[in-house]
Amino acid sequence: MPPAKKRARSYDPAKTRAAVLAQLAHVREAVRGLDPGQLALPTRLGDWTVRDLIAHIGMAATAVHRALELPAPPRQTVTVAEWPSATGPGAADIDDRTRGVTADHPDLDAYLTDADHRLRVLLDAHPGSRLLETNAGALPLADYLVTRTVELVVHTDDLNAAVPGLDVPYDRQALAAATRLLADALAVKAPGGSTEVRVPPYAVVQCVEGPRHTRGTPPNVVETDPLTWIRLATGRLAWADALAEAKVSASGERADIGGLLPVMS
Repeated sequence: MPPAKKRARSYDPAKTRAAVLAQLAHVREAVRGLDPGQLALPTRLGDWTVRDLIAHIGMAATAVHRALELPAPPRQTVTVAEWPSATGPGAADIDDRTRGVTADHPDLDAYLTDADHRLRVLLDAHPGSRLLETNAGALPLADYLVTRTVELVVHTDDLNAAVPGLDVPYDRQALAAATRLLADALAVKAPGGSTEVRVPPYAVVQCVEGPRHTRGTPPNVVETDPLTWIRLATGRLAWADALAEAKVSASGERADIGGLLPVMS
């Protein structure tokens, strides 16, 4: 008998909405205090400056606007857990659009404020079941909003890494949703039950083909904290470096998941 299909994780739409708006607000507050020299600093994202990065963070919100301007697709074509691995082909277009936003919006605080206002209006006007056509496929608005937590949390971390002492906070619900989605993406990429990946306090997933664990302590366990997991899952941190720096623990012959990372690029 084939193994039972795993039930997809569900997210509370109200909590997701609050998380997205809260994380965007944290970024807006931080941006107000940056001077021209800080905005010109390099980031770990190629040749993007901090100004480019902030413009891109605003795009995480305006992506909802752009998707809602398109006709609703006839059917869903991608699940929220498949979204991370489907984003790569749009990288060049995203880079071009980001540079356009940077050029067109010198007042970043005004840009983020407008993005926040328009997002609130649109979320009030459209049901979570409304299908959106995105660069990764068609999925419901409520699920697409979960992907915005990944964008916002990941790029908040990029922003903190680029500006010494900035320390933009992470909304707890946004961090939880981003952690869970990227953990589920690993399970989709490497289905199985031989390895347990733990990211306390937010996520535990089973993955990797092999003997399925049923009770007691699993023979193959990977454990790390949420921000380290997000960095690993998005290619900001190499698996070997995380092990060397003791930021992740891995025990068991099937616990080396470095070849499966990143799950999103």
